[in-house]
Amino acid sequence: MTKSIETGSQTLVNEVIKGIQEKKGSDITVLDLTDIDSSISNFFVICAGDSNVHVEAIADSVEEYVRINANEKPLHVEGKQNASWILIDYFDVVVHLFQRNTREFYNLEALWSDAKRTEIPNLF
Repeated sequence: MTKSIETGSQTLVNEVIKGIQEKKGSDITVLDLTDIDSSISNFFVICAGDSNVHVEAIADSVEEYVRINANEKPLHVEGKQNASWILIDYFDVVVHLFQRNTREFYNLEALWSDAKRTEIPNLF
């Protein structure tokens, strides 16, 4: 991986985290998938919200922060209808916004346990 891709992906990850924190998303985990050959992106950013309204607000905030501060639009957004799990795909960075029980059920951190894991402290 080239340095410019790492820098661009990390900038995107940072803006995603800011967007999540703006709406008090919690339990943010960043999975660095760059050393995993079969990975579908460079990073997963995962967080929890308390309700479908909260998860949707977090998604809107992430999209706004990334658009304004990183000049990126998602390639694809999925799950806004019921907002139990919203996926925002920026190709190199995939954002997974879950309601707590849905996050526990799918447990992406365990599925990608080979990834380098970074826990972001809650701000509240």
